[in-house]
Amino acid sequence: MDNLADTLRQFQSGTLGQTEMLARVDRLLASTPETVSSLLKTLNDAHRRAPLPAEVYGEVERRIAQAIEARQRQRVGDEETYVQTKPLAPPTQPAGIAGAPPGAPVERMKGVGDTLNGRFVLEECVGFGGMGTVYKALDLRKLEASDRHPYIAIKVLNVQFQGHPKSLIALQREARKAQTLAHPNIVAVYDFDRDGSMVYITMEYLSGKSLSQLLRAPDFHALPFSEAMKIVNGMGKALAYAHERGFVHCDFKPANVILTDTGGVKVIDFGIARVFQKAEEDADVTVFDPGSLGALTPAYASPEMLENREPDPRDDIYALGCITYELLTGRHPFNRLSAIQACAAGLRPQRPPGLGHRQWRALRNALALRREARTPTVNAFLNEIGAWDLRRRRPVLIGAGAALAAGAAALTVFVALRLLLPRHGTGQVAQAPSKAAVTGTPHAAPAAPAPAPTPAAIATVLAGVPCSALVSAIDGRTVRVQGYLAHSVGPARLKSMLAALPGVSRVDLALHEIGDDKCPLMAVLGRYWVAYHAARGGATLRLNGASGKGGALAAGDTLMVDVISPDFQSYVTVDYFVLDGHVVHLLPNAAARENLAPPRYLATIGSLGNWVIGPPFGTEMLVLVATPVPLFDNVRPDAEGAAAYLRALDDRLAGIAKAHGAGAIAVDFLQITTRAGH
Repeated sequence: MDNLADTLRQFQSGTLGQTEMLARVDRLLASTPETVSSLLKTLNDAHRRAPLPAEVYGEVERRIAQAIEARQRQRVGDEETYVQTKPLAPPTQPAGIAGAPPGAPVERMKGVGDTLNGRFVLEECVGFGGMGTVYKALDLRKLEASDRHPYIAIKVLNVQFQGHPKSLIALQREARKAQTLAHPNIVAVYDFDRDGSMVYITMEYLSGKSLSQLLRAPDFHALPFSEAMKIVNGMGKALAYAHERGFVHCDFKPANVILTDTGGVKVIDFGIARVFQKAEEDADVTVFDPGSLGALTPAYASPEMLENREPDPRDDIYALGCITYELLTGRHPFNRLSAIQACAAGLRPQRPPGLGHRQWRALRNALALRREARTPTVNAFLNEIGAWDLRRRRPVLIGAGAALAAGAAALTVFVALRLLLPRHGTGQVAQAPSKAAVTGTPHAAPAAPAPAPTPAAIATVLAGVPCSALVSAIDGRTVRVQGYLAHSVGPARLKSMLAALPGVSRVDLALHEIGDDKCPLMAVLGRYWVAYHAARGGATLRLNGASGKGGALAAGDTLMVDVISPDFQSYVTVDYFVLDGHVVHLLPNAAARENLAPPRYLATIGSLGNWVIGPPFGTEMLVLVATPVPLFDNVRPDAEGAAAYLRALDDRLAGIAKAHGAGAIAVDFLQITTRAGH
């Protein structure tokens, strides 16, 4: 049975004439189930074996494009990115290529075994797409320098795409934008260059396979939830990072996700990403819009992308939802129909077996066919579906800092925002000593009533209470105080101090008592807690309702912590101060580096039981610090001495307070008590 490779081989050997060869190509294209990638690969392989005449190469490529376009009209849903172009004439040199006049015949296309610019040896073809062909290449300069990693990846524009009048601009923009996206889950892009008419990008070489290979494998059905979420977490972090910097991927799909041999997840090909926050200083936005190339993948494109509306992060969230559904079920939520076809047919995705109500709601919202109903941010989706921080970490110090056994990880964090209203205060009310004594003779006039208490007088008293963080409010002659009070001081003494002030008739307290071992922590963070809660409050750290009750946890309990960021965009840090004088960094750390949160952002960490309570037991403190700039330049070790960390924290917070004001540093505390059994 004839195929494209045999047909081209017979033409190259002289067995077939050009007219007969093209007629056979048309018949093959009408019946072949192959994708554009496999067809272009066949054409490129034949061209590498024996160079085809430029007009023949261009004509076969044009017919492949036409066949794929016709197939797209009949069955929109193929995973290949299709770049819409006008039918191409036999390939000629594009205008603007140095050394060759416009209209000159195109030079032979380089392939495996060839060298670009005398430096990059193309050793293996590793991928195809609508825009280009990707090769594994040996960098001779790195080899000469004895670099341990001399291989890179090179993306070369396909001849068809080179014919597009804006192709050179497109690749240059892709390279420059991708260079700004430096993230562990995004492929590193190095440079943009050209060799004659061939333009290309050099980038990080990834050893692994695409997610589409996993999903399309004959034996693939579904992944366990925890395994799927590891992939979803990596993809989501990459997209969230790009969105924070103003970029939408616009063609997010399984083929653009690489699962590396080391277990990593990398997102590739931000080549058609468009700026959705058009900065005035970015002159490129008004010069060239990659969306004009019409490149997208219908099965993963949101309705708005198919309608050519302005890009929005929610377009990528739709694609992320489709891929998440496939990972959990082994099938596309809309049977690989485009979003517009699914909407017209009234299709609704079915709930994946075993998916909890909360997770299903998160996935369903991500797949909403109306942008307004779709999950607004990637981080919100990761939080709601439970993929926020699923990497099982190395055993960390719990309680007094003892390492947990291999199967029992320690702690993760969930983030929430509320005004702090301590639940474990004494609730006691003190009456001020009577000042209504009558002096002088029975006919003497009564003494004038004492003036109402002043905030300054109360603040002076509270500031003098050691090892504490206290804020007050005045209601007539009633003083209300909430916060954290040293056990050595005690509520009775504090009430006496306040009741002695002129004009105070009642004192209401809502306090958490803390041990003297927490004094170093309060010395550094107490004043910021006071400044923030006196100014606005809101950033919160608390136990999730499914974790401990009343702040108490027993051995084997799962620790889930609710955190909500303050009402400004902030970098969220969560630390766990343990009894032996160490601090464990829950967020950020080596496994969870991304901690930038939008205003009033809710996240859930620990909901899958990643962290459990172990010995030794006692009363310990968790701390939330949210700052307008990163707290530290680099991720700190998972655990370190609390004293040294507090010194570094004190210095850093002082600098942030000087630049932004103490009220811009949001601090909250969560005291927990653990015990040995239920």
